[in-house]
Amino acid sequence: MIGQAPKTLLNSVHGRLILARRVQVLAQALAQAIPTGGRVLDLGCGDGQVALGVMRLRPDIAVEGVDVLVRPVTHIPVTAYDGVTLPFADKSFDYVTIVDVLHHTDDPASVLAEAARVARQGVVVKDHLREGWLAGPVLRLMDWVGNRGHDVRLPYNYLDSAQWAAAEDRAGLSVAERHARLGLYPAPLSWVFERKLHFVARLVPQRQSA
Repeated sequence: MIGQAPKTLLNSVHGRLILARRVQVLAQALAQAIPTGGRVLDLGCGDGQVALGVMRLRPDIAVEGVDVLVRPVTHIPVTAYDGVTLPFADKSFDYVTIVDVLHHTDDPASVLAEAARVARQGVVVKDHLREGWLAGPVLRLMDWVGNRGHDVRLPYNYLDSAQWAAAEDRAGLSVAERHARLGLYPAPLSWVFERKLHFVARLVPQRQSA
């Protein structure tokens, strides 16, 4: 446990050095990854800053959020859910976005499958790839700095390539496009924290990619 003063300092430093750039880069990446306009669900949306950025870049997209913990102030409408079953009917949305959420869950494959259930056209995922030199420890450090000050649960459940492929197959999804080296960090931080540890992938129902 850390006290409130260290949390405030940690959040302030992270906000100045990382957060604003991260929101901008991720909004741009998601706006490019969603090929058509329509209704989008942001699963694990937090305060909705990234979703708001997407809508500013893509006025043809309407985003609403869902999260296990609804914050007092959000930038988009947010519905609470239990972390297991999304409170929406099958194919309620054109796309579902999941930004740095799956590695915070105990069963990423199950959450991905639930996202696929409510998506008509596909799921866009931003997450991490646990491969390469010291990937696990570096990802843990990033996660702790970015989330410890907000008391976010940190199971550090990062997947490697084989595990991602298995999760996608369980959800009935396949990769339509995938991008790494997103530019989330300025140099020299990018030399350690970027590499190929991050990716954005657009996943579509396997019948669409067959």
